[in-house]
Amino acid sequence: MNVEQIILIFVAASVTNNFVLTYFLGICPFIGVSNKVESAVGLGVATTFVMTMAATFTWLIYHYILVPNGLVFLQYVTFIIVIASFVQFVEMVIRKISPALYKALGIFLPLITTNCAILGLTLFMVLRDYTFIEAVIFGLGAGVGFTLALVLMAGIREELEFADVPDSLKGAGITLILAGMLALSFMGFGGLISG
Repeated sequence: MNVEQIILIFVAASVTNNFVLTYFLGICPFIGVSNKVESAVGLGVATTFVMTMAATFTWLIYHYILVPNGLVFLQYVTFIIVIASFVQFVEMVIRKISPALYKALGIFLPLITTNCAILGLTLFMVLRDYTFIEAVIFGLGAGVGFTLALVLMAGIREELEFADVPDSLKGAGITLILAGMLALSFMGFGGLISG
């Protein structure tokens, strides 16, 4: 395994194949929590942790328990249980360490469990037949990409509070237009790296 391949997996997961802006996975928290940069960073870090840990443990479970015992048909259920466990852990830690962030994230913190970007990450990891290190880097890169998308959107939306947006576009309208423009800008990276 060479370092160049690891770097390519990280950059592809975080920028060129960004889960939110390329695959459109995880749109609900992307739209819902991107009002303020502080809450976007908090949710992004929490999601990055869950994605990295989910990639790590689902790879181990898949390769050392499910495949050898002929239980591959249980991969969806197993992956969701692993994801939910880490989300519960993150929720307890954030509630203890930063009650203000916990309150700001609200319902979106426990909803990390149903974030399709995390389940998509674990399934892509299996489909692409990554090694253990590649899977961990893929999880970390996907989390960094998710955080990047959230923070970019939150920064733009904070600046929009001072802009003269037509009444017909205020709220969801301008948010969806911005999401589309961000997705188009990230599509420009599409030919750089595949994987």
